[in-house]
Amino acid sequence: MAMADLGDIRLHYMLEGPADGLPVVFSNGLGTDLHMWEPLLPHLPPEWRILRYDRRGHGLSDVTPAPYTMGVLVRDTERLLDHLGIGPCVFVGLSLGGMVAQGLAVKRPDLIRALVLSNTAARIATAEIWEDRARMARAGGLEALADASLARWFSPKFRANPEIARWREMFVTSPLEGWLGGAAAIAGTDFYTTTANLRLPVLGIAGDRDGSTPPDLVRETVELVPGAAFALLRGAGHLPQIEQPEAYAAALTGFLRDTGIWPPRAGSCGHESCGPVCGGA
Repeated sequence: MAMADLGDIRLHYMLEGPADGLPVVFSNGLGTDLHMWEPLLPHLPPEWRILRYDRRGHGLSDVTPAPYTMGVLVRDTERLLDHLGIGPCVFVGLSLGGMVAQGLAVKRPDLIRALVLSNTAARIATAEIWEDRARMARAGGLEALADASLARWFSPKFRANPEIARWREMFVTSPLEGWLGGAAAIAGTDFYTTTANLRLPVLGIAGDRDGSTPPDLVRETVELVPGAAFALLRGAGHLPQIEQPEAYAAALTGFLRDTGIWPPRAGSCGHESCGPVCGGA
């Protein structure tokens, strides 16, 4: 277990892959932890330097009193990347993590080489919807939200799979205060204006069975950025990296190839002889 002590908060993270690999950061959704990316990892290039982390109030990171603001969550991520010396990176944010990604790209463009906005939007639902969910969670815990949440997150086919129990457990055991804090951050965020000012490579990923951030909402957000790409994964819901990990990995690696970010061209690093990450000599 690795913990980054940032002074007022300790964040749990996992950093894997070669030190000189392409840095790729994965940021989770509300009510999840860094383990949500595990089905995807075997399908990613071993040359990548992969950072996963639990945001404030989630997983093994410190839980602070709700509500949280998006500014606080963006600052936590910014300080974690600075602490670990990560950047510029490819930042993959899903749902709440995708909102953090948008805010971080505006605040610290030096840290972001490319954005992958997965199953997210510039604005997700309404303040009234989030307040209704928060009221239910305070009264009955996250168990009260579990069935409806999983119905939005996963396709009917996947929900019939015994594996669904693992992800349900992840949700219901998430710290309530952290869920409430993250929900408040989402409810108070509208990034339409700021995201429209971004100028960097962006890929949007959506699942055609997503009940939380439907494909049209994801597409609307990524199309705010000129030249953004979009990938629709069939048969997947709000967490397509769990339901369709191979297709998700193909969309991600294809995007990085199309933009020339990975793999680098042979000799592009300036070394006399390049290793695998540099593409050979």
